[in-house]
Amino acid sequence: MKHTLALGAALALASTSSLAAPISADVVFLVDESGSMAGEHTWLGNMISSLESGLQAKGVGGSQANQYSLVGFGSSLHGTGQGPHPHDMDAGTGGIQNWGSAAQFATATSSLVASGGFEDGWTAIDWAINNLSFRSDSAVNFVLVTDEDRDAPFGDTLTANGLLSDMGGLGALLNVVVNNNFGCSPSTTGAIGIDSDSNGYEADGSGGYTECAGQGTIGSGFGTTKTDYVDLATATGGAAWNLNILRSGGLDADSFTTSFVDIKVEEITNQDPNDPGDPVPEPGSLALFGLGLTGLYLRRRRTQA
Repeated sequence: MKHTLALGAALALASTSSLAAPISADVVFLVDESGSMAGEHTWLGNMISSLESGLQAKGVGGSQANQYSLVGFGSSLHGTGQGPHPHDMDAGTGGIQNWGSAAQFATATSSLVASGGFEDGWTAIDWAINNLSFRSDSAVNFVLVTDEDRDAPFGDTLTANGLLSDMGGLGALLNVVVNNNFGCSPSTTGAIGIDSDSNGYEADGSGGYTECAGQGTIGSGFGTTKTDYVDLATATGGAAWNLNILRSGGLDADSFTTSFVDIKVEEITNQDPNDPGDPVPEPGSLALFGLGLTGLYLRRRRTQA
């Protein structure tokens, strides 16, 4: 299946869910502020208008506006021990405004810094769950962007099962943009990303992308990135993306953005904010991944036409 860079065609990706689209989305970006992340910060500011346009085209954010939040972690300049902290969506008004429009989010990305070297994305997820207010009638979505695996001990009391349970209680879906390889079988490299249904996405050489349905594979990554972040994202029904494709620039970076926006729009459109997901059971380990039960709680809420 080939998808072109043209936004109108890209946004025509059909949903297979019979659920009505949520009226709005609460989207939180959890962004690494260590020294190597400046390029991704710029990308976020440029990409957000396409995501907002895609959601609007699907009827999400019409009668009630979509809202975006920006949580940084890993910075050495914010007096937080390089832990998570919000970025103001309305600078200059006094205090910190945690939520804003796509345009406000784009402006807020300029306040991100690239200064630290000790980052733990789990603490950012946990901070967002416990410190942000989410609307009951909106689809809740987290996007984690980092180029390294976890750095403990900031989050050494956190567990993957605990985070999954907390996100499940919100009906939240997680995507990760990380330093990890993906492929289309039999290869484990070369793909832009993979979703929880093992669909892989590859650049087509012209700024669009192709899909290898059910043939996506997960390759190696930086340190424990796969177990830290990729498995966590797919367990919520979300997708994982290789930031090195984005960093390669040119048409491959265009393909990355197009596929990322398309899949995010489809995922959010399929979410039911009035039916929080079932918390993932505590098996004592992440054995659920080995059983192929990734995306368990989110897919339970999808009814195929």
